[in-house]
Amino acid sequence: MNLKYEVITEDQINLCRDLCNELMDFQKSKAHITPELFDSMNFETRMIPSVKSAIHNYIVIVKDDEEIVGYVYSNVSPKKAYSNNFATFFDLSSVGKDNVGCLSQFYLKDGYRKYGIGSVLFNMSMEWLNQFTDVEDYFIYVSNGNTDALEFYTRKGFTVSHDILDGFITVLRKKQNCKSSTSCQHN
Repeated sequence: MNLKYEVITEDQINLCRDLCNELMDFQKSKAHITPELFDSMNFETRMIPSVKSAIHNYIVIVKDDEEIVGYVYSNVSPKKAYSNNFATFFDLSSVGKDNVGCLSQFYLKDGYRKYGIGSVLFNMSMEWLNQFTDVEDYFIYVSNGNTDALEFYTRKGFTVSHDILDGFITVLRKKQNCKSSTSCQHN
């Protein structure tokens, strides 16, 4: 492998189109609770609106030679953006500041998992998110059936907060600079 990590701009998000659509297919293949909800989820309905509604966006792609084999998309958004027609993702009153950080999308092609690439992308995202003083709550949303992702994020210090949409999504949460999982738990 000849890996290169590259931060891209919002104008370059089309580079993530195919991988974002693969991510939606992957999530549907793992889901055991209402997998049909993924039928309408794709690059146009998930990534583009998220990028447009965020205050700050951070997108990193990883290439093996010139082939894009993974990406991570994180953002800082107003907390009110997480209460919409689809779902209320967390109790807005439990977040003290107006904005939240979110590791929104994360995908590696099959064959590139288990080599530490995900940890590099995760660490880059968290380093980026930690620079914002107006954010103290970080969220990650894991689709049902994706136990590998759930275990990965809990090993990285996130705790399961709650489920939404009858278990379709598990919400993970972490406070900024929180070191101990027992002092970081939320309702």
